[in-house]
Amino acid sequence: MLDRLPFLVGLRYVRAKRRNHFISFISLTSMLGLMLGVAVLILVLSVMNGFDHELRTRILGMVPHTKIESQEGLVEWQALADQLVERERVIGAAPYVEQQGMFSAGGRNQGAMVNGIHPDWEDQVSIIGEHMRQGQLSDLVPGEWNVVLGSMLARRLGVGVGDRVTLLVPEASITPAGVFPRLKRFTVSGIFSVGADLDANLAYANIEDMQTLARLGDAVGGLRLELDDLFVAGSETQAIVNELGSGYRGTDWTASHGSLFQAIQMEKRMIALLLTVIIAVAAFNIVSTLVMVVTDKRADIAILRTIGATPRSIMGIFIVQGLTIGLIGIAIGVAAGVLLALTISDLISWFETTFGIQFLDAGVYFISDLPSQLQWGDVRDIVIAAFGLTFLSTLYPAWRAARVQPADVLRYE
Repeated sequence: MLDRLPFLVGLRYVRAKRRNHFISFISLTSMLGLMLGVAVLILVLSVMNGFDHELRTRILGMVPHTKIESQEGLVEWQALADQLVERERVIGAAPYVEQQGMFSAGGRNQGAMVNGIHPDWEDQVSIIGEHMRQGQLSDLVPGEWNVVLGSMLARRLGVGVGDRVTLLVPEASITPAGVFPRLKRFTVSGIFSVGADLDANLAYANIEDMQTLARLGDAVGGLRLELDDLFVAGSETQAIVNELGSGYRGTDWTASHGSLFQAIQMEKRMIALLLTVIIAVAAFNIVSTLVMVVTDKRADIAILRTIGATPRSIMGIFIVQGLTIGLIGIAIGVAAGVLLALTISDLISWFETTFGIQFLDAGVYFISDLPSQLQWGDVRDIVIAAFGLTFLSTLYPAWRAARVQPADVLRYE
């Protein structure tokens, strides 16, 4: 019977109605604090995981993991592509010609990066084909001067499929009449949307058309490479450049989007730390709750000691009581956090549709909707951390209860 004493008495103290309502209020506050802290931490980490996932799949699905270029341009690019694809880390290669320019249509102007691509090779290194709203990449036929625009870029220019746009490139053409900027008329043959800032500043044209516009002849600007692990892009790029020798240079995705990824990771760590502090504050409220309970139950403790309860059993009673309060708060918090993490994207979409408010503007942020990706490993770590903090918060009050001397208490009863 004495072996089960801590559990029986500890659970009884949790269920019992106390004469001191302030103690009950503090207990409820501690439980609610743990619940809110755990739920919010699960939700926020899920949203941060969603941003991280979107960065990898959307942004880095469109941005090359690695680019290999030559100072003179790549003429025999097919042989080089076949050579690089044989490397263990490289899973795809495609040629490209990049040209910064400004599109003009109907009096509207918008700057963009135009990628000259080979439609048959592009799916090896990009997810653009999966996000075509209108048209196909196969519509980029050499000599027809077609262009595929991002959805936001097309909207800002006020154009759709079949409309004509003028591309002005920052290079001058010298003619007998003087120096003129280089212009070329394109026909919009498709529109893509990945829900990111690339929709506003990226366009695709056929690589042969862009070679003609850039006056590269048979050369291409370089090769875009897809790797099996984007986090080895730096070392793999350096290894490829060293192997190819002088005259080649390489850049990887960290040059253009590495700071964004690092910012997300840093924000995730800092937010997790701050919310863990909130959980710690709620957990250590249990200290004050149990200290007041110990003071309120000194007579009960003394009686239990006189009938054979050991100091260890007395400690166990209040540890069980504190852990029960904590576990109830943690359990409710986990349930609420998981539910919110799984539904937050739909809730935000409903709120935006109902009230006409846009939380994320792709022109400001790199995506237009709120992503969420629940990872059970994060839930496990949060539960372990919350449980550990709760356990630590019970030790001091339980130790004080174990030091109560029956004779000193019962002398005046």
